[in-house]
Amino acid sequence: QVQLVESGGGLVQAGGSLRLSCAASERTFSSYAMGWFRQAPGKEREFVAAISWSGGSTYYADSVKGRFTISRDNAKNTVYLQMNTLKPEDTAVYYCAAGRIVARSAALYAYWGQGTQVTVSS
Repeated sequence: QVQLVESGGGLVQAGGSLRLSCAASERTFSSYAMGWFRQAPGKEREFVAAISWSGGSTYYADSVKGRFTISRDNAKNTVYLQMNTLKPEDTAVYYCAAGRIVARSAALYAYWGQGTQVTVSS
């Protein structure tokens, strides 16, 4: 099993930036596609961004495109989500996930972290 641990969440003012990190437990990390999802109170979990195992392909939700950047460092077994120009509607618990194929659907990811809270104040 792949263990994923998110970090980097916190409280930030609108317009600010945060960088989330997701560290994986094993060296086979590089063979997995990685995704970021988020869930706000009373809302369903939604797709945010994804990256292929090589890092060569990235995908973003329309709501974050141009503001968020997903990247990975396979040597460090870590995936990142750089979040710029944050908005109050970005407030949510953010989860990283690992799967066999890059996808926008949460159902296609087999392993999940516990999440990290991001709160954007106005």
